[in-house]
This record gives sequence, C-alpha cells and structure tokens, in this order.
Amino acid sequence: MSENPLAPPRLRFPTDASALTARIWPASATRTDDGELAVGGVTAADLVAQYGTPLYVVDERDVQSRAVRVRNAFADAFGRIGTRAHVYYAGKAFLTTQVAAWMAEADLRVDVCTGGELAVALAGGVDPAMLGFHGNDKSDAEIARAVEVGVGTIVLDSHEEVQRVARASADAGVVQRVRIRINSGVHASTHEYLATAREDQKFGIPLNEAEQAAAAVRAEPSLAFVGLHSHIGSQIFDESGFREAARRLMDVHAALVATGPVPELNLGGGWGIDYTEADSAFEPEDVAEALATIVAEACAERDIPVPEIAVEPGRYIVGPAGITLYSVGTIKPVTLELDGADSTATRTYVSVDGGMSDNARPALYGADYTARLARTSDAPAVLSRVVGKHCESGDVVVNDEYLPGDVHRGDLLAVAATGAYCWSLASNYNHVGRPPVVAVADGTTRILVRGESIDDLLARDTGVVPAAGPAR
Repeated sequence: MSENPLAPPRLRFPTDASALTARIWPASATRTDDGELAVGGVTAADLVAQYGTPLYVVDERDVQSRAVRVRNAFADAFGRIGTRAHVYYAGKAFLTTQVAAWMAEADLRVDVCTGGELAVALAGGVDPAMLGFHGNDKSDAEIARAVEVGVGTIVLDSHEEVQRVARASADAGVVQRVRIRINSGVHASTHEYLATAREDQKFGIPLNEAEQAAAAVRAEPSLAFVGLHSHIGSQIFDESGFREAARRLMDVHAALVATGPVPELNLGGGWGIDYTEADSAFEPEDVAEALATIVAEACAERDIPVPEIAVEPGRYIVGPAGITLYSVGTIKPVTLELDGADSTATRTYVSVDGGMSDNARPALYGADYTARLARTSDAPAVLSRVVGKHCESGDVVVNDEYLPGDVHRGDLLAVAATGAYCWSLASNYNHVGRPPVVAVADGTTRILVRGESIDDLLARDTGVVPAAGPAR
C-alpha cells in the first residue's frame, strides 16, 4: 500500500498504523504485551467494560506533572531575572472540582470566566484569593459573587466594567484587585475563531485606550490596579506573536509605571500542543525563557522595575493527558474520481458512537486529531475519516487518518489529545447524553464527571409525565 492521493500533505503513510507517538498521547499510554492500548495502567477494554463508550479518559498523573512542569519552568526563568511568576490554570480548557484540586495541590492558581466555573473552583477547594475572573460580559450577579467570595483578581474587559466592579466592591466594603485586558492588535497565527487580540473582535480594551482605563481604575477607591493583561489566542505555534504582544504591552506598562505602581503583568497563555505528527509544539521551558528574556530586555531599555508575571496555560496542562474512547459502528468505503486524472481513490468512513456532541472542535475550527485502534493490527493501512452519529455532514471526529484496513464494527477506537475543550464544549445535540469523564492512575480508575443517561435528559423536559407510583 502507499499514500492515498486524497490524503492532505501533512499526513504521511505510516510504517506502523498502531504506533503511539509519545508527544501526542498521554505520558502513560502504552501497548500491552497483547498489543492493547492502556492508559494509567488500565486497558481500553477494561475501561469500556466498566464505563461504556464514548468515554473521556484523563491520565491524572500526566495532568499533575504537566502543571508542576509549567510552574517550575516559569519560576526558574523569571527567578533568574529577579521576579516571580504566577501560573493560572485556564479552567475553560477542562474544569471539574477534582481538576481544580489538582491545580491547587500543584500550587497553581485558577482562571475562571463564568459564575459556573467560579462555583466549581470554589467547590474544589481553591482559595478564592488564588482565582482570576475573566469574561467579556460579566453579569452584575457574577461580579457581586466574585467580590463577595474574595476572588484574587477580576480582569476588566471593557470601560464600563470599571464602574460596575467599583460599585460592587464599594457595596461590599472591600478593595478589589483588578487587571485591565488589553487588545494588543497582534494577529496570532491560528484559526480566526481562536485569535483573541485582533482589532475587530469582542475581547479587551484597545491598546491606545489602556492609559485612560488605568486612570479610571486608579480614581476608584474601591479598586486596586494590579496591571495589564493580554491574551492573543489559542493553539499557537509561532512565537513571534507572543514576542510582539509582550513588546507592545511593555510600552504601555512603562507609561503606567511613570504615573503609579503597576506590580504585575499578565501575558496570558495560548501556546499549542501536538495533535498530529505535523504539529511542533513549544516546550514550556522554551516559552518561559523567551518571555523572561523579552520582559528583562524591555524593562532594562525603559529603566523600570521588572514586574511580577502571570501566565494562563490550560490546553498544555490537560490536553495531551486526555483521550476519548469510541466503539466503531458502520464502515463505509467511498470511491471518488480524482480531479484532472482518469483514476479514482477510496476514503473509508469509520462511524463511531459519538461525534460533534463530545468533540465540537473539528466542526468549529477544522481541528485535526490522531486516532488509533485500541488493538494492534498488521493489516495494510487505509485512508479513513472518523465520523460521528449526528445528523450533520460536518460531524467529523478525525478528518484524515490512516487506520488498519481490517477496522470493523465493534472495534474500540481511541482519539488522542482530547483533554482540553472537548468535555468543555460538549452538548446534547440529537439528545445524546454527554459521556462520563474517568481519571486513571496507577492501575485504578475513578469518575470525575458521571455520564448523562436518557433519564437525565428527560428529567429537564417539563412535558414528561411522571411515572405513576405503585397502587395502594
């Protein structure tokens, strides 16, 4: 067999369609002596026998070690330039009470952006002072709750939020620490929907209005100005965007230092992870060193103190630690005529028992993923498209992958790097229940979030007539 002409240039024909590339799969992912996929010392078959499919699986130890690695990388890099770094876990990537507790145990702070995420973080035992609260349209109730519980910092996303947060803080009789989110205008190299610092979008205050916003904050007795915040997007592999955003932010930071204290600078997150062989992700140590160098040089050039730094990674910490397990259903080879050639090529459609309800990213962003059968196979690889069960032609889980040609109904299929933004974006489309999330570690399993049953879905429908009780 050879490469299929329908395959994209990034996808190479594999020498082994069962191989697990370490940088894409969880740290504990391996093949048993029988060739079966195992994560955290538990085989895919055992996981499915206990919890069914679809199933989100999270390597608990991998998440924890990634959190510690990021914390140490930034502590070391910024310690060398004479300051401290604070790492906030971006809860939007994947947040449960137990994940929040893992972050606290790793001495990370947690970033939340809704009242619901705030409630989960608090229920997970996170010290409110270690929380940052984001959001471009915070409700009055969310702001009041954040102030009431003592959230460490609230990130102001618009001019009007200055007064709204100031009123809530004054009513509570406290002084609330705040940051100002700045739209730096940096065009990050990522999907348009993931770029969050371009001029024509909803986040932040324009760079040229930062000093005005800071002056408004400083004029409010119930607010304490902590510093600026920038986030240029997500799943970024080109460091030039981070460098340019930091440079622009430092210019404004220096101007603000001249008129009052600016103790911190939040540089956001957004560096990518490896979803496929074609990706080439940053190492956290490299990101930390690059940013520390930029900040140190900028402060020296402007003759200002080096501020404390904050960053907000999420995907890096939890993304590669997760996989999703599916059961294979319908197999459908589709033969297509090739443009400009008197020949055809075949793509094999492999249907699974989930889809865009448990992973919306391919439909939203055209995101690419890697898939493997839970078993090994020596069968020649065929170009495959893993698709879901939903009533959309865009219901694609993995757009292009070479899978063993003997893939069949009943096989278990694993998709890598689904720890971030899969459960978080999950829905009940077509009235499909969201899958459970299971943590694995040292040969044991535990449920982080239980799955939804049909009864769960019906319980919220007010037209369902309650079952009659037993006759008396």
